[in-house]
Formats: sequence, structure tokens, C-alpha cells
Amino acid sequence: MKDRRKLCLALAMILAANVFVIGLAQEAAAASYRLGSRGDGVVSLQEALIERGFYTGEADGVFGEATEQAVIDFQEYSGLEADGKAGPATLSALGIADESAQAGSDAELALLARLISAEARGEPYIGQVAVGAVVLNRMKHPSFPNTMAGVIYQPGAFSCLYDGQFNEPVADSAYQAARDAMNGWDPSGGAIYYFNPATATSEWIWSRPAIITIGNHRFCA
Repeated sequence: MKDRRKLCLALAMILAANVFVIGLAQEAAAASYRLGSRGDGVVSLQEALIERGFYTGEADGVFGEATEQAVIDFQEYSGLEADGKAGPATLSALGIADESAQAGSDAELALLARLISAEARGEPYIGQVAVGAVVLNRMKHPSFPNTMAGVIYQPGAFSCLYDGQFNEPVADSAYQAARDAMNGWDPSGGAIYYFNPATATSEWIWSRPAIITIGNHRFCA
């Protein structure tokens, strides 16, 4: 009985330690920079604070107490939670891109470019941008998933995922088309569907209200 009690106590201590470590990890992940952080990211943070008059020290890449106080002062001035941690909201207010968000943005750009290349290879450039815009329009539409991957990988949404085109090398123009679409250019006029009238076999797609035809694709509401 005593051994069993000791075992239960040991397991409880291990569980508590794990919970504590996980909590610290989650807290660290939530804050991009905090007291004790070092590196180029902290330099950028300090430079932005210096530019706005909240930090008078050297941009040395060390997040010390003076940097922490400068962050707090900026957060109070900007109406943010004044916790002294430079997380995504604070970095955004300072005009500094969040690295994790940038990584996500780069991944979405690559995914959208692959879809554009597979679906609109050989189409005029404006038509490639329009295909990218359709994906982004779907992300905002209540009838579709609200993520890039969700829209692109939605079952039956794009034929290129089933005919091998999606795995072909990505055309250089598709990357620029993806950038233009993600920056807000929408030659489709807000379309959420498109099809090639010369090859379409679905009666339903022909029922969609046409908005514009670009190259071989008809874009529809």
C-alpha cells in the first residue's frame, strides 16, 4: 500500500511538472519577444521603439528592463495590454511583421501559386490572377472553408488535384499572380466559380451567373 501511494505521488508530481512546462511553452509561444530575449528580432523591435521615441538606449539586440519598460510605455500609448511582452499585436502596431505570420503567408503563397499553375497554365496572366482571386473569394464566402488549404483541398473543388497537374513544376508567372491576388487584385469581379466552356460536362456549373470570361475560363458568381 505504501509503495502504491509513493507511485501515485510520483506520477502526480510528474504530471504537475509537465503541465507547468507546457504552460511555459505556450506562454513563450504567445509572446514573440520578452525580457531575456536576444537576437535580430529584438534589434528590429528596439529600432522601432527608438524611431517612435519610446526607447533611448542602444539597439543591441538584448531585451533588458529598459526595453521592457519601453514596450510597456508603447503599449499603454497604443491602448494595448501593457504586459511588456512584444507579441503579434504589439509588433503589428510597431509595423514589424510577425515571423510566424510571415511563414504562414509564404506557405499560402506557395500553395496558391501551385494551384494557379495547375489550373491556369497557358492562360493569360490576368486569367491566372483571376483564378487566385477565386480561391481568396471562397475563403471569405460562408459556403466554403475559410482557409487557403481548406478551399484548395476541398473534395471535388479543383480537378488539378485529381489529374496530376497539381504535382507538376510551378510556373514562375504563377507566383507573381498569387502575389497580385493576395494583394487584392481581383480580375474575376468577385467570382467564386470558374470553368472552361469547351470542356465542362457539369450542367450545374452552366447555371451559375456569368461575370466575365478571361482566356478559356468563364468566371461566375
